[in-house]
Amino acid sequence: MTGQAEPLNGLTCSVLVLNKHYMAIRVIEAKRAFSLLFRQLAEVVACEEGTYCNYNFKSWCEVSRFKRNFQPDMYDWVSTVNFHVAVPKIIRLLFYDRLPRNEVKFNRRNIFARDRNSCQYCGKKFHTSELSLDHVIPRSLGGKATWENIVCACTSCNVRKGGRLPKEAGMTLIKLPVKPKRNPLIHVHLGTERYSSWKQFLDHAYWSVELK
Repeated sequence: MTGQAEPLNGLTCSVLVLNKHYMAIRVIEAKRAFSLLFRQLAEVVACEEGTYCNYNFKSWCEVSRFKRNFQPDMYDWVSTVNFHVAVPKIIRLLFYDRLPRNEVKFNRRNIFARDRNSCQYCGKKFHTSELSLDHVIPRSLGGKATWENIVCACTSCNVRKGGRLPKEAGMTLIKLPVKPKRNPLIHVHLGTERYSSWKQFLDHAYWSVELK
């Protein structure tokens, strides 16, 4: 069978989680999503020809056989000894009705996503392992670890800047760092076709879904 190459581990793919009222609340890895489905705590919500269909774990496994034959490139996959299971893009919690949190967590992952894995001094894009976090105002000068004072920087630019202010190092920020109003990782995911089905549930009020 031909088709798009499968990821090394489909269990690490991202899955959007809705509460029982179909409100987006967070994004989790597929491994956790399958656990919720298997324990009958959630169901799959799949977009099919413009409409949304709901499946429990058993029926989703059956539907996966069809999708494997006719739509292999539309999904990521988890392989078992006997069959393949499509990684759902969206699941709905059957017994959870709490509302999503609006606060965007201040962490390394969200900073990289906000800056799109680009050095904020030279503008070049790098793999996460090649980027560091730089204090625009150095800690030695009283700079704090805040959204407005932390940016991604490549090794070369970080070394060049050292413990100085950007102006002192003859450097200029590509853009001023600010706290995102919505979760930057969701924006990154929506840039890919595989997560287009999320858009229906991520209107302006729910862009800040929490990631776990």
